Amino acid sequence: MVNPLPAPPRESRASADTAEGGASGRAPAAAASGGAAFSPLYRQIKDLLLQSLERGEWKPGEAIPSELELAARFQVSQGTVRKAIDELAADNVLLRRQGKGTFVATHHEAKVRYRFLRLAPDEGGEPAPAESRILECRRVRAPQDVARSLEIRPGDSAVLIRRLLSFGGVPTVLDEIWLPGVLFRGLTQERLMRNQGPLYAFFETGFGVSMIRADEKLRAVPAAADVAEILQVATGAPLMQVDRVSYTYGERPVEVRRGLYRTDRHHYRTRVN
Repeated sequence: MVNPLPAPPRESRASADTAEGGASGRAPAAAASGGAAFSPLYRQIKDLLLQSLERGEWKPGEAIPSELELAARFQVSQGTVRKAIDELAADNVLLRRQGKGTFVATHHEAKVRYRFLRLAPDEGGEPAPAESRILECRRVRAPQDVARSLEIRPGDSAVLIRRLLSFGGVPTVLDEIWLPGVLFRGLTQERLMRNQGPLYAFFETGFGVSMIRADEKLRAVPAAADVAEILQVATGAPLMQVDRVSYTYGERPVEVRRGLYRTDRHHYRTRVN
């Protein structure tokens, strides 16, 4: 049996319902803080749902309880729960399926997968299925810059992966990926080479690590000689460098990645709302 979560700072059912209308939709401030901080009730429910996801109460691809069940669990109104779920769906942490319910997002679904693959062919449409080749996977000591990004200590165990992605037989992306060793015990080149699906889906099912968001920085760089040979371009050819830090629940960084992209047939696509 799952132990119930600690309830958030609560209003009465009547005041919670009133809160959804807007101005009064906040939990009371803690007396000890002198009333300095307020948090909308639905945000507290959102945080509690994220805590459940972080603990693994609901696995990627599984349905979460209905809004009515969650409302009873947290002793708030269904509207408060719905607003919390709406935000998590907008963040692509949860997926709503018409007539079926709400599910934990998984990288086994194409909709989630393409959130993290922003490369698109110049002729339009989605990229062809990527052909992945693992060039290297080994355990190393984390250098200082990687350790800082992963919030571990310099010299701590890390996993270094080098991978080549090709589209239509054309080598297109050279990735250098760093992972915290403590979360990826048992990850070897042999296991990676046996994996036939997306890398993030493999991390999700094989190690229980879900990538839910990422920060990226882009810049143009010339191809170094060794990189040019792998990507089959001229030395000095323009490449796009994408530096990424990926996060799991609780804003915990779990991957540092540097990708070098050919852009003669593809472009980097993003959407600004």
